[in-house]
Amino acid sequence: MKHILVTGGLGYIGSHTVVELQKEGFEVIIIDNLSNSSIKVLDNIASITGIKPAYFNIDLKDKAAVKNFFTSNKVDGIIHFAASKAVGESVQMPLEYYENNICSLIYILQELKANHLNNFIFSSSCTVYGQADELPITENAPIKPAESPYGNTKQIGEEIIKDTTKVSDLKAIALRYFNPIGAHESAKIGELPIGVPQNLIPFVVQTAAGIRKELSVFGSDYDTIDGTAVRDYIHVVDLAKAHIIALQRLLDNKNKSQYEVFNLGTGKGNSVLEVIKSFEKVTGKKVNYKLVDKRAGDITAAYADTKYANEELGWKAELSLDDALLSAWKWQETL
Repeated sequence: MKHILVTGGLGYIGSHTVVELQKEGFEVIIIDNLSNSSIKVLDNIASITGIKPAYFNIDLKDKAAVKNFFTSNKVDGIIHFAASKAVGESVQMPLEYYENNICSLIYILQELKANHLNNFIFSSSCTVYGQADELPITENAPIKPAESPYGNTKQIGEEIIKDTTKVSDLKAIALRYFNPIGAHESAKIGELPIGVPQNLIPFVVQTAAGIRKELSVFGSDYDTIDGTAVRDYIHVVDLAKAHIIALQRLLDNKNKSQYEVFNLGTGKGNSVLEVIKSFEKVTGKKVNYKLVDKRAGDITAAYADTKYANEELGWKAELSLDDALLSAWKWQETL
């Protein structure tokens, strides 16, 4: 049985990926410092799969603690999620983002190299493309100057990994996500922002639930179908499944180079107002919103060309925007 380390495994995408890994028979070990997650998620994962994963509360910025973990634990592959991830917040707190996202990655890679561990999946982002020249965005699109410190940490992270594969046995796949939304069908795990949400869907569901007075839609004069920003919204369960396929590719030595990159999205863009209308349609709930000024670091539109991931990985997003929004609402109701 393969032992897979999932850093940030109690977080949003991490927890869904842990569930899918367990369903495929992997032995999962989670590292999470609970900075943006809850220990309750551990029991919720176990209630879905019947298996409680091994868990370590380690801050990955603690180099000695990272070293100690790898000295004491058997690991066959790593899926690295642990990172701060809010675009707007990163503009306000650049140093915290660089320290958390870059130092933790370096310390892990140093231990992988020292322990001859070589199967690494990196949680990257479509923010590495910046304001893309052409839509849909392919994996060959130019990497533009980042629009935010968060985006820059993903660009730098990818460069660090790629450079490491050149001088070691490391095999790595960077998965560039578009916009993950939704929750597990059980409504036992989902997106759990601590404090004010930084992403659209938690704000939508919290506004519909009456927790927030209104939703601010940032920007109404973009060059899009209705003036609001367009994104490629992918169901988190589809996203989680892609990690297992990518990991298996490395374990089976099916990778075509030491470092590979795949876009993970649906291939379709939806505007913020389209998302709100879809949510209202599937839930019957009204969302009180207002149009406000654009936000620093945001881009007009981003959606994926998924052809390479579909053909090379044999993975495809199956669930719809309606599916994702309904699952997000069911999750909010359980909260």
